[in-house]
Amino acid sequence: MTIPLPTTPRISIIVPARNEAKNLEIVLPLLPDVHEIIVVDGHSVDGTAEVARRVRPGVEVITQTRKGKGNALVCGFEHATGDIIVMFDADGSADPDEIPRFVDALVQGADVSKGSRYMAGGASEDITFHRNLGNRGLNLLTNILLGTRHSDLCYGYNAFWRRILPSLELPAAHIPGAEGQMVWGDGFEIETLLTCRMAENRLHVVEVPSVELPRIHGESNLNAVTDGLRVLRTVLDERMKRWGRKRAVGPAGFTATPAAPAPAERAESIGR
Repeated sequence: MTIPLPTTPRISIIVPARNEAKNLEIVLPLLPDVHEIIVVDGHSVDGTAEVARRVRPGVEVITQTRKGKGNALVCGFEHATGDIIVMFDADGSADPDEIPRFVDALVQGADVSKGSRYMAGGASEDITFHRNLGNRGLNLLTNILLGTRHSDLCYGYNAFWRRILPSLELPAAHIPGAEGQMVWGDGFEIETLLTCRMAENRLHVVEVPSVELPRIHGESNLNAVTDGLRVLRTVLDERMKRWGRKRAVGPAGFTATPAAPAPAERAESIGR
């Protein structure tokens, strides 16, 4: 499939995948021809890496260093060489035809294009009642605490300019976890962590409508309760850290640690 994309920026599509061989067989051929497609294998046992190379010649396959979706994404981010990074799920829930919409928002001036299932033109064919309720509640709390105006917090279809990565200070891929375990930011809280860091750095975030499709094969690795609690902890921790940095500003304008930018984040939306 050939999808028209802006020709100036180089696009890197990052696809975290853990035991997603059956889904990748369908999803990878649908992705547009871009600068690079990086599949980050989460120590799969179903031949995910082999299937990726077979169905999409030229795809780069790397193995994540720890566990969790967050670590897989960071491994992909650090390996990417394109100008724009697109986060793309391997389970078939993301529509490849929407990629030009995300890229166009960036080319038009955004630092980040954030997918939303709740704005006009967006929808979900997969979210459950309890996940929907939890997402809306967490989204409201996050907007209050961070001064943002997002309509969809826990959605992983996003794109951004690679140049903003240093300012996000994500947990580096090379950091060893205790006995091979995850470090904070390695789990599904990664989308929330990105949102918090983008808000603190006052990045220009544009929401774009996105339709979440049903997973094709298998079951999601997400747990609504435990991962929801990780998201909540992420928001509260990031808010407290920001307050701590603000209190570190001395009366003469000197700081013990770098002062956080003003909390207001520029945000806007675009329709179909």
